[in-house]
Amino acid sequence: MNKLQDWPEPVIRVQSLSESGLKSIPERYIKPATDRPSLNMEEDPTNMDVNIPIIDLTGLSEDGNNLPQSTMDQISLACREWGFFQVVNHGVCPGFMDQVRETWRSFFHLPMEMKHAYANSPKTYEGYGSRLGIEKGAILDWSDYYYLHYLPLTLKDYNKWPASPDSCREVIDEYGKELVKLGGRIMKVLSINLGLKEDRLQNAFGGDNFGACLRVNFYPKCPQPELALGLSSHSDPGGLTLLLTDNQVPGLQVRKDDKWITVKPAPHAFIVNIGDQIQVLSNADYKSVEHRVIVNSDMERLSLGFFYNPKSDIPMQPMEELVSTDKPALYSPMTFDEYRLFIRLKGPKGKSQIESLHSPR
Repeated sequence: MNKLQDWPEPVIRVQSLSESGLKSIPERYIKPATDRPSLNMEEDPTNMDVNIPIIDLTGLSEDGNNLPQSTMDQISLACREWGFFQVVNHGVCPGFMDQVRETWRSFFHLPMEMKHAYANSPKTYEGYGSRLGIEKGAILDWSDYYYLHYLPLTLKDYNKWPASPDSCREVIDEYGKELVKLGGRIMKVLSINLGLKEDRLQNAFGGDNFGACLRVNFYPKCPQPELALGLSSHSDPGGLTLLLTDNQVPGLQVRKDDKWITVKPAPHAFIVNIGDQIQVLSNADYKSVEHRVIVNSDMERLSLGFFYNPKSDIPMQPMEELVSTDKPALYSPMTFDEYRLFIRLKGPKGKSQIESLHSPR
């Protein structure tokens, strides 16, 4: 693991670049022509009204699953066709969602020297960061972020969480508890929809010994948004992602039928997406889907990605109930720790990693 000790070159904060008033972005942030969002700025008119499914979770509570079958079917279809959906009436208080978002916005607006006290390294990625991957000379994304662990408790370290603004740590902690509960409820629904017992998917994650972490993304204004990306195309390496997006500024794009669809977030919704580990466990019945983030020149943007992950040292492989002679296991076993190392070394690279896991046929 020594190769992950430090960044290969001095870290530049994208927020500092943005606030310096530069008119053109440094070459390090200019994407190859094929990856630039400018190719898609004049969106296909047929895509203008397309959005990922919005699903009402009324009836899904800590006391049990009383979702109507029609809602279960909506979720099943979204997992198979999109890999993404939005949930409303999910049990997390809307006012609290706003408070969490604004607490983090206040953190990113603190003086740079206060944020630098939490600067991260590629060894664990915990703290305040500005790049993914350690390839020297790599083209970078137009974003800063903060990464922290909730679970397992052995990795949870309040000292690595921001102490400012006031009550920040309490808000972050409460948010983690709420999203662990919501994630667990959604895991049961996915399990039932795969034709399994409701706790099967959770047990494959390690039962009560699963992982949970948070990545807060800050996308400063970009003077040349047509040349850059806030986050390069990737699928999420973990299990399940619950995303709280900016309440003002869109930016998330999902790949669907080889087109990029800009997600239109519903008010106080969470965006849920399937990660690579659920693709593996489900033997590709559910697929993780490529997504990316575009930036703009007028407004900054903030989002919170909560990752509900398997225990890091259990080999992940297709669940035996979903393997048959007609559909043999598509993936070789690999722990999440081993899997996650790829993105930490190389940065986001589409779906190249999970596709490299296919069992030899």
